[in-house]
Amino acid sequence: MIRLSLLTLFLGYVSLYAFKDWFKSLCGLILIIGFLEHPDMPKSIGGIQGLNPWNIVLLFVLIGWYRAKEREGLSWDLPKYINFLLIIYLIVIVFSFLHMLRDQSGIYAWYAYKKTVPPSTVSLISEYIVNAFKWLIPAALLYHGCNSRERLVWATAALLGIYILLAIQVIKWMPLSTITSGGELSERSLKILMNEVGFHRVNLSMMLAGAAWGVFSARVFVKSKYVKWVILLSGMVFMGQALTGGRTGYVTWAVVGFVLATFKWRKYLVLAPIFVALVLMAMPSAVDRLTQGFGEDSFEDNSLLLESEYYEEPEGGISLYTVTSGRNIAWPFVLAKIEEAPWLGYGRLAMVNTGLTEYLWTTMRESFPHPHNVYLEIIFEAGLLGAIPIILLFLIFIRRSLSLFQEKHCVACIGAGGVAFSLVGAFLFAGIGSQTFYPREGAVGMWCAIALMMRVYQQREYLIKTGQWRSEDGDELLWKKREPEPKRRFGKRRLT
Repeated sequence: MIRLSLLTLFLGYVSLYAFKDWFKSLCGLILIIGFLEHPDMPKSIGGIQGLNPWNIVLLFVLIGWYRAKEREGLSWDLPKYINFLLIIYLIVIVFSFLHMLRDQSGIYAWYAYKKTVPPSTVSLISEYIVNAFKWLIPAALLYHGCNSRERLVWATAALLGIYILLAIQVIKWMPLSTITSGGELSERSLKILMNEVGFHRVNLSMMLAGAAWGVFSARVFVKSKYVKWVILLSGMVFMGQALTGGRTGYVTWAVVGFVLATFKWRKYLVLAPIFVALVLMAMPSAVDRLTQGFGEDSFEDNSLLLESEYYEEPEGGISLYTVTSGRNIAWPFVLAKIEEAPWLGYGRLAMVNTGLTEYLWTTMRESFPHPHNVYLEIIFEAGLLGAIPIILLFLIFIRRSLSLFQEKHCVACIGAGGVAFSLVGAFLFAGIGSQTFYPREGAVGMWCAIALMMRVYQQREYLIKTGQWRSEDGDELLWKKREPEPKRRFGKRRLT
């Protein structure tokens, strides 16, 4: 009761503060994602769908933004080709949903098999259209409103605060003994984290893997005497990630850190072997979890799979079934279906609607409501015509974030670029075994990091084009007031 009262007071304060400073209230809204799925967070008010605390705060933030945007002279100056790809992205979301809505026979069959009621059209629209667009709004507002270094720091702290809050919750519910003394890490994390934190351990592992390096990258924003505290926070996020037991997340953390070190922190590559040795000694359960499937003692069995025609004997002491958690069974079926409709796909929930989910469950007791591969999923559901622009968009984000991260003197560039690359890079790499390109609550922090990175990148590009960029004092130049750019109306140029 006390926690719910404190939460209500915080949400009320953030909502009302939007009339004074909508941007700081937006940062508070973003921070709420860190405990949005917590059991104490109300999912609805009065049983009305869509009427929940987060949506109410979002409404107040939008009102505050609308009242202030003209006064603050905010502008939307993304390059045309980025705008075009973003529009394509939104169109794909809608198209995939409508494609699914046209024929739901496979979905109805699956729910009939489970003897449960299928979702209504209204609930499908709410989940796959309204919510998908809703999770992108904070990022759009950040890009539009981030016009000073102070706002950049506030927003960065808020989006990284999501992952710090999640790490705290993981550490609270997963005792350190599960990784230091050979506890049942996998079973405990799978059972507890979903119930107590609200996010699946696979998603938490990916999110925290990138966030650990994101927090480490953001240390450039604080004074030297506070850097050690930021590093400690980064270590805490890493500890939370280790406690999730997500194997793909472990590898993702290592890959993202290696790339960042290769591009800028080369001196840390020398320390990498020492750190790995310490992890091997201090976290035996995490190591056991990571190496599961390498060696006969760690093989997992599925009795129905052993009897099926799709079973393959492990080779070289490696069980692909164990290493991929059964994904190697589903992927060939997904690829075969993609070959039948490569250009437009099958729409949302393609795995269920095409009958693959039911087939894999009834024949091999393998649960696959989605392909467990972000690239196969988007091709399966939106076809190559929808997948290629989206993947291209994310590759542009990666390239631009690395471009900023490699700056030598501009703190805003290094921080924004490092945070964005950490989160986007983790998403794209971990996407080999999970995730989705469609917006959801777990991706809000990543999209916010992308928005801040693009804002800093655009500010720098403007200064480069006008011959004003000097990286030595880039932070001072970056936020200088820009002259209004000419706009076109009916083919004629005019100044705003």
